Amino acid sequence: MKISIITVVYNNEKTIETAITSVLSQSYDNIEYIIIDGGSTDGTVEKIEQYRARIQKIISEPDLGIYDAMNKGIKLADSDVIGIINSDDLYIDNDVLKNVMQCFIQDPGLDIVYSDLVYVKKDEIDKVVRKWVSQPFYDKFFEQANVPPHPTLFLRKRVYDQAGLFNTDLSLAADYEFMLRIFKKFNFKSKYLNRVIIKMRLGGASTKSFENILRQNKEVLRSWKLNGLAPPPFFMLLRLITKLKQFFFKTNS
Repeated sequence: MKISIITVVYNNEKTIETAITSVLSQSYDNIEYIIIDGGSTDGTVEKIEQYRARIQKIISEPDLGIYDAMNKGIKLADSDVIGIINSDDLYIDNDVLKNVMQCFIQDPGLDIVYSDLVYVKKDEIDKVVRKWVSQPFYDKFFEQANVPPHPTLFLRKRVYDQAGLFNTDLSLAADYEFMLRIFKKFNFKSKYLNRVIIKMRLGGASTKSFENILRQNKEVLRSWKLNGLAPPPFFMLLRLITKLKQFFFKTNS
């Protein structure tokens, strides 16, 4: 069974090579690797070109943002399962994709696999700042301010075929809206893989400024409305508490 891994990048010459090598070092060998570059003007493309022989599809052209780039990669994917790894992130070990694919192989009716991640310092990837521990999906999962860590999400291609792609009208929370859609609206079958699989560097767009944090929160609330759902009372307070809990799960593993 083949898996497509998509990396989207724009002007990130400092960390793109780490993301690429973490994919190419995986013990699971039936991988289609796709890189979507937004027309970088630094040394990003040169870094990618060093690995061209082992990357199945490369596009470098302007896009409308990260979610538009992800949609491009999904449309290009020619595999049973699709995963996305950001250019700032890396897999925690070489058996991540083997463990994920074992879940899909063992259960043909399974649509979604997700897991845990650790946040690390931008320039010290072995220095864990906090840990995002998830849990198996249940009926009130989102209402209680839970959300699967999007970088750990792996989906059968049929999920995108049935539920659609990322909503590019949302610039900071399209991943949240997409997950709300596939879990709550479409109710695809999911499995929580209880292990850390991603190291995620701190410094994403949604937390770069107070303005971005406010805008992301507004988009989160809008996501519920877009899917014909209503968030529970005190939902944003619950989200804050959930994020604060991550700081109590720090680990050096």
